[in-house]
Amino acid sequence: MSHSPSNHLRLAIYLVVLSFLLCHCSLRNKVDENPSLTQKEQLGKFLFFEEGLSTPEGQSCATCHDPDVGFADPLNELPVSRGAVHGLYGNRNDMPVSYSMYVPPLHYDSAEQVWVGGLFWDGRANSLTEQAMGPPLNPLEMANPDTAAIADKIRRLDYSDRFGEIYGENALNDPDSAFFYMADALAAYERSAEVNPFSSKFDLWQRGESALTEQEQRGFMLFVVESKGNCAACHPHTPLEDGTPAMFTDFTYDNLGVPPNAESPFYLLSSDHNPEGFNYRDPGLAETLSDLAELGKFRVPTLRNVAITPPYLHNGIFKTLYQVVAFYNTRDVAPWPEPETSANINVDEMGNLGLTNQEVEDIVAFLKTLSDGWHHQEIINP
Repeated sequence: MSHSPSNHLRLAIYLVVLSFLLCHCSLRNKVDENPSLTQKEQLGKFLFFEEGLSTPEGQSCATCHDPDVGFADPLNELPVSRGAVHGLYGNRNDMPVSYSMYVPPLHYDSAEQVWVGGLFWDGRANSLTEQAMGPPLNPLEMANPDTAAIADKIRRLDYSDRFGEIYGENALNDPDSAFFYMADALAAYERSAEVNPFSSKFDLWQRGESALTEQEQRGFMLFVVESKGNCAACHPHTPLEDGTPAMFTDFTYDNLGVPPNAESPFYLLSSDHNPEGFNYRDPGLAETLSDLAELGKFRVPTLRNVAITPPYLHNGIFKTLYQVVAFYNTRDVAPWPEPETSANINVDEMGNLGLTNQEVEDIVAFLKTLSDGWHHQEIINP
């Protein structure tokens, strides 16, 4: 017996409502009270998932930094993230939030003669608090006009009284102070163990609680051996000086010779947001330092959660890890497109690695061991 049009309509409405409720419940579960968090961290978590702090409302930090994918953008079919304003997009692939607390402030290492640290791809923020102040006022992200507009939104939150409990009863009176306290709370949450769990298969292996497969072991050896993949030259696998597990980044800057990404919607924005149109070339660290010697250089990202945080590199040009490793392997010997920026390209540690196809696959297999939640995944999918 066929359904009548009205039955089809009722079914469609039911499915839409069910989908909304499931999404709403999922979000609500993510922002429940967590007894392991401090009072400030919990406030920061509420703010991280708060969709009422953008203009128009609807975009939160978690919109582009979802905990289910290593606090990266879950919308991985686009090379860059959508803004709160319909039709606007950022110019870069968002970096994951997890483990950003370990990025040092931007500084020059005179011994190695390289710049190190700083948040964002270009190092323009020196603390998580400073970093958290960027997206809310960026017209291509959360698009608020000023701190006064943000403070008004904060005062209307049903948990706004928590600001007074943490920062004092007059915490929200001054817009700039309210904005700072919001960023400070967000930074506290981003420093919490919830955002930095160290729960990958690699971490368990390092603690003697897991074993790598033969392919993962081969990939690890290729990753560290200088005469082969040499990935560890920029993505060291050893603990930090204070004993913190490996970050898989040395926090330095490189121009990898990456081609421009013609799929980026940023190229099609109006001249108000992209005056250079298709001629746009991202200056990277050079803009932060006002130094053309650093043109086209971007901070080496952590490889933690890299398997679940596509797309890759600053312009999101590669969609799979295999593509990234293949580019590193053959950039200088295969007919890849011309680089976005031809100056300052790293020719010492990549470009002609001589890896076989199997060795590329082995490295990718190892990189997959760096995803958090491994034990949980093994329980669900034994």
